[in-house]
Amino acid sequence: MEYRRLGNSGVRVSIIGFGAWAIGGWMWGGTDQKNGLAAVQEAIEVGITTIDTAPVYGFGLSEKIIGEAIKGKRDKVEILTKYGLRWDTQKGQHFFETQDAQGRHIELHKYAGKEEVIQECENSLRRLGTDYIDLYQIHWPDPTTPIEETMVAVEKLIQDGKVRAAGVCNYSMEQMKIAEKVVVLSSGQIPYSMVNRSAEKDLISYCIKNNKGVVAYSPLQRGLLTGKIGMNHKFAIGDHRPSTPFFSPENRRKILSVLEKIRPLADTHGATLAQLTIAWTIRRPGITVALVGARNSDQVRENLRAIDIELPHDEIQKIEELLEELDLQL
Repeated sequence: MEYRRLGNSGVRVSIIGFGAWAIGGWMWGGTDQKNGLAAVQEAIEVGITTIDTAPVYGFGLSEKIIGEAIKGKRDKVEILTKYGLRWDTQKGQHFFETQDAQGRHIELHKYAGKEEVIQECENSLRRLGTDYIDLYQIHWPDPTTPIEETMVAVEKLIQDGKVRAAGVCNYSMEQMKIAEKVVVLSSGQIPYSMVNRSAEKDLISYCIKNNKGVVAYSPLQRGLLTGKIGMNHKFAIGDHRPSTPFFSPENRRKILSVLEKIRPLADTHGATLAQLTIAWTIRRPGITVALVGARNSDQVRENLRAIDIELPHDEIQKIEELLEELDLQL
């Protein structure tokens, strides 16, 4: 496994990280907790030491599974978790409505007031069974709270030794600049994949120039870039993906067509499309770590194979040419 420093922090991350949204079950059609636990444990064993989660992933369940998985192994892992996306308050900005695994109605709000951030950290520490978080990230911008107020809370958590480094998710370059007036940011977490590269225009360049790590989430575009989700795929009840733009019938048809043209390149490496896609992602300029989900041990081992794939310049250029064919309606 290859490891990289996260921005200017002392946090070292594996180039492939374990994305723990799916093991929480919420918006992924449920979860098998036993398989989820085994997946995290397998990831640690094979050197995928960076684990990214959030309180809202299963409304605490993902963090609890990770807490169980890292017992006796805390010094071997980097825990990345988040705050500011709440299901237990009416404060802040209404985000959207959903259901939990029991079918109960849930309203999500973006809220990151100072005292609430500090309390959220305590709740995460308890669920994770640890006394510190390696990277603490705001999940989504909260337009109802000044960024400076939120970051004062994070700076206090760093000073108190409960957080090692500060990060942001889904922030713009301008929002990152405001946050940096209060706290040193070590990273920005962004959606990034072969078919979702809008961050290359400014945010990734900003992070490169200012020594910030870039944590890429959804590098497989929530499974679409594996090539396994065909036009007739049946999604489980509660799975959010069919309602997202990339999974619209027209966009899915276009993406699957390009993937079939990329597949021969994967075959030359004895790799799957998923492995080729991960390999492409972790070698992109500015990308520090790619978060890849896994719901069982087999998927973890499959993802790991990507680190052995070296893409020569001509193959990267071929992929670029094929991706240029895409004309997605987003």
